[in-house]
Amino acid sequence: MNDKKNSERKMIYGRNPVLEALESGAEIDRILIQRDIEGAGRKIYALAKNAGIPVTSVDRRALGREAGSTAHQGVVCYLSEFAYATVDDILAAAAALREDPFIVLLDGIEDPHNLGAIIRSADGAGAHGVVIRKNRAAQVTPAVVKASAGAAVRMPVARVPGIAQTIDFLKERGVWVYGADAGGENYASVTYEGAAALVIGSEGDGLSHLVREKCDYIVSIPMRGKLASLNASCAAAVVLYEMAKDR
Repeated sequence: MNDKKNSERKMIYGRNPVLEALESGAEIDRILIQRDIEGAGRKIYALAKNAGIPVTSVDRRALGREAGSTAHQGVVCYLSEFAYATVDDILAAAAALREDPFIVLLDGIEDPHNLGAIIRSADGAGAHGVVIRKNRAAQVTPAVVKASAGAAVRMPVARVPGIAQTIDFLKERGVWVYGADAGGENYASVTYEGAAALVIGSEGDGLSHLVREKCDYIVSIPMRGKLASLNASCAAAVVLYEMAKDR
Protein backbone atom coordinates (compact mmCIF):
# COMPACT_ATOMS: atom_id res chain seq x y z
CA MET A 1 0.00 0.00 0.00
CA ASN A 2 2.92 2.33 -0.72
CA ASP A 3 1.37 3.84 -3.83
CA LYS A 4 2.59 7.34 -4.66
CA LYS A 5 0.25 10.04 -3.37
CA ASN A 6 -2.29 11.31 -5.87
CA SER A 7 -2.70 15.11 -5.94
CA GLU A 8 -5.35 17.19 -7.65
CA ARG A 9 -6.01 20.93 -7.62
CA LYS A 10 -9.22 21.54 -5.64
CA MET A 11 -11.63 24.36 -5.01
CA ILE A 12 -13.62 24.41 -1.78
CA TYR A 13 -16.32 26.76 -0.56
CA GLY A 14 -18.30 27.57 2.58
CA ARG A 15 -17.10 29.31 5.73
CA ASN A 16 -16.39 26.25 7.91
CA PRO A 17 -14.47 24.31 5.23
CA VAL A 18 -12.36 27.36 4.36
CA LEU A 19 -11.67 28.10 8.03
CA GLU A 20 -10.61 24.47 8.49
CA ALA A 21 -8.24 24.79 5.53
CA LEU A 22 -6.69 27.98 6.91
CA GLU A 23 -6.34 26.70 10.47
CA SER A 24 -4.93 23.32 9.38
CA GLY A 25 -2.16 24.97 7.39
CA ALA A 26 -3.33 23.66 4.01
CA GLU A 27 -1.51 25.15 1.04
CA ILE A 28 -3.85 27.72 -0.50
CA ASP A 29 -3.40 29.54 -3.81
CA ARG A 30 -6.03 32.23 -3.33
CA ILE A 31 -9.38 33.06 -1.76
CA LEU A 32 -12.36 34.87 -3.23
CA ILE A 33 -14.58 36.54 -0.66
CA GLN A 34 -17.85 38.42 -0.92
CA ARG A 35 -17.67 42.19 -0.59
CA ASP A 36 -18.74 43.52 2.83
CA ILE A 37 -18.87 40.02 4.32
CA GLU A 38 -19.68 39.80 8.02
CA GLY A 39 -19.19 37.32 10.87
CA ALA A 40 -16.86 34.38 10.19
CA GLY A 41 -16.08 35.88 6.80
CA ARG A 42 -14.10 38.65 8.49
CA LYS A 43 -12.07 36.07 10.39
CA ILE A 44 -11.30 34.24 7.15
CA TYR A 45 -10.19 37.50 5.55
CA ALA A 46 -7.90 38.35 8.49
CA LEU A 47 -6.37 34.85 8.68
CA ALA A 48 -5.71 34.79 4.95
CA LYS A 49 -4.12 38.23 4.96
CA ASN A 50 -1.92 37.33 7.95
CA ALA A 51 -0.79 34.18 6.12
CA GLY A 52 0.06 36.15 2.99
CA ILE A 53 -2.64 34.42 0.92
CA PRO A 54 -4.07 36.52 -1.94
CA VAL A 55 -7.66 37.57 -1.22
CA THR A 56 -9.96 39.08 -3.84
CA SER A 57 -13.29 40.74 -3.00
CA VAL A 58 -16.01 39.95 -5.53
CA ASP A 59 -19.79 40.08 -5.73
CA ARG A 60 -22.06 37.18 -4.79
CA ARG A 61 -22.88 36.29 -8.40
CA ALA A 62 -19.21 35.87 -9.24
CA LEU A 63 -18.80 33.52 -6.26
CA GLY A 64 -21.77 31.48 -7.43
CA ARG A 65 -20.20 31.09 -10.86
CA GLU A 66 -16.86 30.04 -9.36
CA ALA A 67 -18.39 27.54 -6.94
CA GLY A 68 -21.07 26.27 -9.29
CA SER A 69 -23.36 26.49 -6.29
CA THR A 70 -25.33 29.05 -4.29
CA ALA A 71 -24.17 27.43 -1.03
CA HIS A 72 -20.76 29.14 -1.00
CA GLN A 73 -21.62 31.36 2.02
CA GLY A 74 -19.57 34.18 0.56
CA VAL A 75 -16.24 32.36 0.36
CA VAL A 76 -14.44 30.32 -2.32
CA CYS A 77 -10.94 28.95 -1.74
CA TYR A 78 -8.48 27.38 -4.18
CA LEU A 79 -6.15 24.83 -2.60
CA SER A 80 -2.71 24.45 -4.14
CA GLU A 81 -3.36 20.73 -4.31
CA PHE A 82 -5.53 18.13 -2.65
CA ALA A 83 -3.25 15.27 -1.60
CA TYR A 84 -4.80 11.86 -1.15
CA ALA A 85 -2.99 9.90 1.53
CA THR A 86 -1.94 6.25 1.38
CA VAL A 87 -3.07 3.54 3.77
CA ASP A 88 0.48 3.54 5.13
CA ASP A 89 0.06 7.24 5.92
CA ILE A 90 -3.04 6.46 7.97
CA LEU A 91 -1.27 3.71 9.90
CA ALA A 92 1.67 6.06 10.49
CA ALA A 93 -0.70 8.76 11.82
CA ALA A 94 -2.04 6.29 14.39
CA ALA A 95 1.48 5.19 15.34
CA ALA A 96 2.58 8.81 15.80
CA LEU A 97 -0.20 9.23 18.36
CA ARG A 98 0.69 5.88 19.97
CA GLU A 99 -2.86 4.71 19.31
CA ASP A 100 -4.25 1.53 17.78
CA PRO A 101 -5.34 2.21 14.20
CA PHE A 102 -8.99 3.18 13.77
CA ILE A 103 -9.91 3.28 10.07
CA VAL A 104 -13.06 3.61 7.96
CA LEU A 105 -13.25 1.74 4.64
CA LEU A 106 -15.95 2.70 2.13
CA ASP A 107 -16.98 -0.01 -0.31
CA GLY A 108 -18.51 2.04 -3.10
CA ILE A 109 -20.17 5.09 -1.48
CA GLU A 110 -21.42 7.09 -4.47
CA ASP A 111 -23.21 10.10 -2.99
CA PRO A 112 -20.84 13.02 -2.27
CA HIS A 113 -22.97 14.17 0.67
CA ASN A 114 -22.81 10.70 2.22
CA LEU A 115 -19.04 10.65 1.75
CA GLY A 116 -18.70 14.06 3.36
CA ALA A 117 -20.95 13.13 6.26
CA ILE A 118 -19.02 9.90 6.90
CA ILE A 119 -15.68 11.75 6.89
CA ARG A 120 -17.15 14.23 9.38
CA SER A 121 -18.37 11.41 11.65
CA ALA A 122 -15.04 9.59 11.34
CA ASP A 123 -13.22 12.74 12.43
CA GLY A 124 -15.60 13.25 15.35
CA ALA A 125 -15.22 9.64 16.52
CA GLY A 126 -11.42 9.87 16.47
CA ALA A 127 -10.67 7.74 13.40
CA HIS A 128 -7.22 8.12 11.88
CA GLY A 129 -8.33 8.04 8.25
CA VAL A 130 -10.85 7.05 5.60
CA VAL A 131 -10.24 4.78 2.62
CA ILE A 132 -12.28 5.05 -0.58
CA ARG A 133 -12.25 3.24 -3.91
CA LYS A 134 -10.62 4.92 -6.91
CA ASN A 135 -13.36 3.75 -9.27
CA ARG A 136 -17.15 3.62 -9.15
CA ALA A 137 -17.26 5.69 -5.98
CA ALA A 138 -17.50 9.34 -4.91
CA GLN A 139 -14.19 11.19 -4.74
CA VAL A 140 -13.24 14.22 -2.62
CA THR A 141 -14.81 17.23 -4.32
CA PRO A 142 -15.83 20.70 -3.10
CA ALA A 143 -19.27 19.31 -2.29
CA VAL A 144 -17.70 16.56 -0.18
CA VAL A 145 -15.51 19.04 1.69
CA LYS A 146 -18.58 21.21 2.34
CA ALA A 147 -20.64 18.22 3.57
CA SER A 148 -17.78 17.20 5.86
CA ALA A 149 -17.76 20.70 7.44
CA GLY A 150 -14.09 20.88 6.45
CA ALA A 151 -13.02 17.58 8.03
CA ALA A 152 -11.97 16.27 4.60
CA VAL A 153 -9.24 18.92 4.49
CA ARG A 154 -7.43 17.62 7.57
CA MET A 155 -8.37 13.92 7.78
CA PRO A 156 -6.23 11.56 5.68
CA VAL A 157 -8.30 10.13 2.83
CA ALA A 158 -6.68 7.30 0.87
CA ARG A 159 -7.76 5.96 -2.52
CA VAL A 160 -7.23 2.30 -3.36
CA PRO A 161 -8.03 0.06 -6.35
CA GLY A 162 -10.05 -2.35 -4.21
CA ILE A 163 -11.37 -2.56 -0.66
CA ALA A 164 -10.96 -6.36 -0.47
CA GLN A 165 -7.21 -6.12 -1.05
CA THR A 166 -6.95 -3.34 1.52
CA ILE A 167 -8.70 -5.52 4.09
CA ASP A 168 -6.09 -8.23 3.49
CA PHE A 169 -3.32 -5.65 3.91
CA LEU A 170 -4.77 -4.37 7.20
CA LYS A 171 -5.43 -7.84 8.61
CA GLU A 172 -1.79 -8.74 8.01
CA ARG A 173 -0.97 -5.82 10.30
CA GLY A 174 -3.22 -6.93 13.09
CA VAL A 175 -6.27 -4.82 12.31
CA TRP A 176 -9.67 -6.40 13.04
CA VAL A 177 -12.23 -5.63 10.35
CA TYR A 178 -15.93 -5.06 11.08
CA GLY A 179 -18.40 -4.85 8.21
CA ALA A 180 -21.71 -3.05 8.73
CA ASP A 181 -24.38 -5.00 6.86
CA ALA A 182 -27.66 -6.84 7.31
CA GLY A 183 -27.72 -10.21 9.04
CA GLY A 184 -24.87 -9.58 11.48
CA GLU A 185 -24.47 -9.38 15.24
CA ASN A 186 -26.04 -6.48 17.10
CA TYR A 187 -23.44 -3.73 16.76
CA ALA A 188 -23.86 -2.75 20.41
CA SER A 189 -23.01 -6.25 21.67
CA VAL A 190 -19.59 -6.39 19.99
CA THR A 191 -16.32 -5.27 21.60
CA TYR A 192 -14.13 -3.09 19.37
CA GLU A 193 -10.90 -2.91 21.34
CA GLY A 194 -7.50 -2.70 19.66
CA ALA A 195 -6.74 -1.98 16.02
CA ALA A 196 -10.05 -1.79 14.15
CA ALA A 197 -11.52 -0.91 10.78
CA LEU A 198 -15.17 -0.36 9.94
CA VAL A 199 -16.39 -1.14 6.42
CA ILE A 200 -19.48 0.62 5.08
CA GLY A 201 -21.06 -0.64 1.86
CA SER A 202 -22.67 1.23 -1.00
CA GLU A 203 -26.00 3.01 -0.63
CA GLY A 204 -27.93 0.55 -2.78
CA ASP A 205 -26.21 -2.81 -2.42
CA GLY A 206 -24.36 -2.72 0.90
CA LEU A 207 -21.13 -4.69 1.14
CA SER A 208 -19.96 -6.56 -1.93
CA HIS A 209 -19.86 -10.35 -1.53
CA LEU A 210 -16.05 -10.57 -1.48
CA VAL A 211 -15.64 -7.72 0.98
CA ARG A 212 -18.26 -9.22 3.29
CA GLU A 213 -16.44 -12.57 3.26
CA LYS A 214 -13.15 -10.95 4.22
CA CYS A 215 -14.54 -9.10 7.27
CA ASP A 216 -13.81 -10.62 10.68
CA TYR A 217 -17.24 -9.62 11.97
CA ILE A 218 -20.49 -8.46 10.41
CA VAL A 219 -22.44 -6.08 12.62
CA SER A 220 -25.97 -4.77 12.17
CA ILE A 221 -28.10 -2.00 13.66
CA PRO A 222 -31.47 -3.35 14.90
CA MET A 223 -34.36 -1.57 13.18
CA ARG A 224 -37.61 -1.27 15.15
CA GLY A 225 -39.60 0.69 12.61
CA LYS A 226 -40.82 -0.22 9.13
CA LEU A 227 -37.58 0.64 7.32
CA ALA A 228 -35.05 -2.12 6.77
CA SER A 229 -31.93 -0.03 7.21
CA LEU A 230 -30.46 3.42 7.84
CA ASN A 231 -28.86 5.72 5.30
CA ALA A 232 -25.18 4.75 4.85
CA SER A 233 -23.82 7.88 6.52
CA CYS A 234 -26.24 7.56 9.46
CA ALA A 235 -25.32 3.91 9.94
CA ALA A 236 -21.63 4.79 9.83
CA ALA A 237 -22.08 7.44 12.52
CA VAL A 238 -23.98 5.08 14.84
CA VAL A 239 -21.39 2.30 14.63
CA LEU A 240 -18.37 4.62 14.69
CA TYR A 241 -19.41 6.19 17.97
CA GLU A 242 -20.08 2.76 19.46
CA MET A 243 -16.58 1.72 18.41
CA ALA A 244 -15.13 4.90 19.90
CA LYS A 245 -16.54 3.93 23.32
CA ASP A 246 -14.21 0.92 23.45
CA ARG A 247 -11.07 2.87 22.56
